[in-house]
Amino acid sequence: MPGMNLTRAEAIERANVVTHVDSYTITVDLTQGERIFTTHATIVFDAVAGASTFIDAITDTVRSINLNGVDLPVDLADGVRIQLPELAEKNTLIIDADFLYTNTGEGLHRFVDPADQEVYLYSQFEVPDSRRVYPVFEQPDLKASFVFSVKAPQHWTVISNQPETSVHKQPDSTLWSFKPTPRISSYITAIIAGPYEKVTSSLVNSEGRTIALGAFARKSLMPYLDTEDIFTLTRQGFEFYEKIFDTPYPFEKYDQLFVPEFNAGAMENAGAVTFLENYIFRSKPTEALIERRAITILHELAHMWFGDLVTMKWWNDLWLNESFAEFMCTLAAAENTRFSSQAWATFAASGKTWAYRQDQLSSTHPIVAPIRDLNDVQVNFDGITYAKGASVLRQLVAWVGQENFMSALTQYFAKHSWGNTVLDDLLVELEATSGRDVRSWSALWLETAGVNTLTSEVEEDENGNISSLKIRQSYAEGYETLRPHRLVVGFYSLREGKLTRTKRIELDVNGELTDVAEASGVERPDLILLNDEDLAYAKIRLDERSLQTAIDHLGDIDSPTARSVVWGSLWDTTRDAQMPAHHFVELVLNNIGAETNSTSMRVQLLNLEHTLSFYVARSHAHDLRIRVADRLWDITQKAQPHSDQQLQLVRAFARLAKSDEQLDRVQSLMDGSIVLEGIVVDTDLRWSFIQSLAAGGRYSAEEIAQALEQDRTSNGQQAAATAEASIPTAEAKAKMWHDIVETGELSNIVQRSAIAGFFTGADEQLMEPYVERYFEAIEQVWRSRSHEISQQIIGGLFPQNYSAQLLERTEQYLASLPEDAGSLHRQVAECRDSMVRALKVQEADARS
Repeated sequence: MPGMNLTRAEAIERANVVTHVDSYTITVDLTQGERIFTTHATIVFDAVAGASTFIDAITDTVRSINLNGVDLPVDLADGVRIQLPELAEKNTLIIDADFLYTNTGEGLHRFVDPADQEVYLYSQFEVPDSRRVYPVFEQPDLKASFVFSVKAPQHWTVISNQPETSVHKQPDSTLWSFKPTPRISSYITAIIAGPYEKVTSSLVNSEGRTIALGAFARKSLMPYLDTEDIFTLTRQGFEFYEKIFDTPYPFEKYDQLFVPEFNAGAMENAGAVTFLENYIFRSKPTEALIERRAITILHELAHMWFGDLVTMKWWNDLWLNESFAEFMCTLAAAENTRFSSQAWATFAASGKTWAYRQDQLSSTHPIVAPIRDLNDVQVNFDGITYAKGASVLRQLVAWVGQENFMSALTQYFAKHSWGNTVLDDLLVELEATSGRDVRSWSALWLETAGVNTLTSEVEEDENGNISSLKIRQSYAEGYETLRPHRLVVGFYSLREGKLTRTKRIELDVNGELTDVAEASGVERPDLILLNDEDLAYAKIRLDERSLQTAIDHLGDIDSPTARSVVWGSLWDTTRDAQMPAHHFVELVLNNIGAETNSTSMRVQLLNLEHTLSFYVARSHAHDLRIRVADRLWDITQKAQPHSDQQLQLVRAFARLAKSDEQLDRVQSLMDGSIVLEGIVVDTDLRWSFIQSLAAGGRYSAEEIAQALEQDRTSNGQQAAATAEASIPTAEAKAKMWHDIVETGELSNIVQRSAIAGFFTGADEQLMEPYVERYFEAIEQVWRSRSHEISQQIIGGLFPQNYSAQLLERTEQYLASLPEDAGSLHRQVAECRDSMVRALKVQEADARS
């Protein structure tokens, strides 16, 4: 609809008219039924007298608008914006309207728990969705104080950013009233309501204040919520951030709420952080998931300073929120939690992999991104804004020194608390504390796109000593920037079956060729590893001898971070068609059993599956998949009972099972006729086996429905949707296409689960009809559905039968898109980029 896509130009113009927003007083009535809720809002603000502007409000019905005591016609509201003519210098705006619940995870999401039919609500407002709950000047620089009151059913609990001031029982409802917030942006306000259960604790912060802590979940999941671990990590995060920032926690309480059908990992609502329910472990989790939850807890806590206390002025500086939170949470995990030995290895395995992939798409952009409008920012919550930004911040810390970096942040918070900033506000403080030319560094790292490649060039003398070690820097075509890198070169030698570091050299790399003078005359090690410790952000290419050592002994490297760097280098080499894809398959099979970092194992198993699906030559892909599944079964049987490796391997085997014999094994694991010591077929593992059997044609929709009857939970609904979508029949695919694309009635998380199974278990002939149907449908999907829902469909249902013909059809489609469909073009172009890469890698694999 017109007005949905706020532009930066409109935001600047409105901020010039609305000079100060004092407060919002908002009363929300949640007792009006299943479809709508009512909001009564009073907004007090200053403006340029005589000017006009608009306020955002995505409404069902607007009943009244009163500006400065004058009733305005309700036709000034078009369902998206409300026009405000003839403003005074001091203004009071009162609006009474009906708003709509959603099932998309945007605005005020409404969920009915299948376990007990209880209703649960939560808000999700980033980027532009507070306007789905109350009238608001929806842009981050128009901060205000918010006072919420919420009328809800009597047995519900209501949580907002601030502590409640009163809970008034009425005959058929309860009115919850909350303290005014400090001056914050609207996108971090929050309303969470329903019969949530709560566990409480507290901590005393660095200034002696007692901070109330709360952990919330649905009644049906509360028995599985390990609040002791959550509160421990929260306390460790508070201790670390308050000390290293020298700035106390800025809010009064800290609630953490695990809410159903959440789109992201979590959301940094001030004092009321929401998390997805996957972080409640009702079955045995992998260590990777446990660590991911810890990282997410620390990430959201970092946002209380980066984003909530100090907020970017406009979304082009989103990295001031996300990159900082992503870097700081890993630093906190490494320096003040039980994950200290694994945190940077995990980041190298997961975050860096995401960043390098994103940075090599045609849609790559500078970390400080050009953001013209809301459509731009909604697709920019990506691997650049999060993982590359965090990687580059780690490089900046290495370059200026951690003490100087943190001193700059202390000054930054002191000067800009409760305000808005731009990039230069941070650079001023960094230059003052470090004495280095940070603006030149920023121009190269934050304001340009693309990833460099660093290659080691080694020469030896007749005695086997290094006579020359140089590091050559190159850039990707179209991104012709050479950057300064602070990094470590590690020398590794085989000692008693282990590759152990025998020498560490830290240096600055700049320009096209850098001489590593300290290496001269040193005995040549078995492995020379550029970017040991993973301080730098660059693709790494090993010299020939080091490459062979890495291939032969990857699992023998005794540093988890060094292994992650080597894994990443070899994966990049494969994706760049410089190592045959089937060689990468062998590399994984030969080394995965020795991997001890859970996230590295998870990432490499997923890379293995991706390679089999998209990178190996199509002529032998089917047979290779069957051989790989057999090898994984052998490795699984040798894994330590009860270990994390064993659990991950059995799940990977189930996902790859294809032959009748392999599917028989999956069936036997599920029914207990095959028993692996240490493997307990709990609820979630059982669903993994059902999904495998469904994709193999062994489980019908009726049998899936019977399994769902035994697990009437949200998790069960999601797992069943994936299983049903995986059934390799024309009827099953047609039903899922209808439910996802044509009716659009599925909730956000059930739709995502169904999409995850759509291409599973299907051959190209079965999926061929959906190629043209995809291109016919997606522009209308993009225009008519919410961002989250359309994004799932555009990326998730892009045809996977990659070919020259599909590439040509995609290029034709992209060329036909209208000018206003920029974010749709970007999403389809990213799918096109992945296909181009896959075809190139397949061709190289076939030649080998």
